[in-house]
Amino acid sequence: MADHSLPAAESPLAEVMVTQHSVAVAASGTAALAVRGLGKRVRLPSGELTILDGIDFSIDPGDTVAIVGASGSGKSTLLSLMAGLDTPSSGDVILDGEALSTLDEDGRARVRGAKVGFVFQNFQLLPSLTALENVMLPLELRGDRDAEGPARAILQQVGLEQRLDHYPRQLSGGEQQRVALARAFVTRPSLLFADEPTGNLDSRTGQAIIELLFSLNAQAGTTLVLVTHDDHLADRCGRRLRLDGGRLVAAESQAA
Repeated sequence: MADHSLPAAESPLAEVMVTQHSVAVAASGTAALAVRGLGKRVRLPSGELTILDGIDFSIDPGDTVAIVGASGSGKSTLLSLMAGLDTPSSGDVILDGEALSTLDEDGRARVRGAKVGFVFQNFQLLPSLTALENVMLPLELRGDRDAEGPARAILQQVGLEQRLDHYPRQLSGGEQQRVALARAFVTRPSLLFADEPTGNLDSRTGQAIIELLFSLNAQAGTTLVLVTHDDHLADRCGRRLRLDGGRLVAAESQAA
């Protein structure tokens, strides 16, 4: 199915997202994310395997950061730890001033629901829900009274106002990823994690998704952390963190 051209991501919803995020950043005065001495080890029959070792860095509010490295360097594990989806063997992650090590699983889920958005390589849409219902879901889960209004608004913003009632199987890969972007941004997260967001898309569709991702992100003022093998995508970020063998070997600033 052909993907349609992407509209400019401009709407009153975007203005609200920027305003609310700016107020939150001004009030907090803390790093959006800090990683301190982070390590991850797993026990295997052959012995202990170190996946990450002594990772340290901070990310300021509004930064765009690409985590790069060869397969097996620890990128996805690092992303899971930063999002509180996994627990480290050593060190800690401080997300918007809150140390994840002090929280139980329910507490980490609460932080994710309040502050974090996700975009995945394989979209992770629920097949039994329409595009509109997929985007409404995170708002409903956190108890918002009006989930449909914001969901409709952001789906229009990403150019899918004619596809609200379509199920994922009825959408192209690019359209599914636009639904996923809408779902990630509809909760107005302060921090967005993206894991290979163009990995399952052809180059033309992937480029369109990159443009939309950075447009939405800039308007919302969100802190963006992404894992990618795509140099073009990494080049769009303001910083690049390079992993090798589970260690942080380079932290480079670059023109976004």
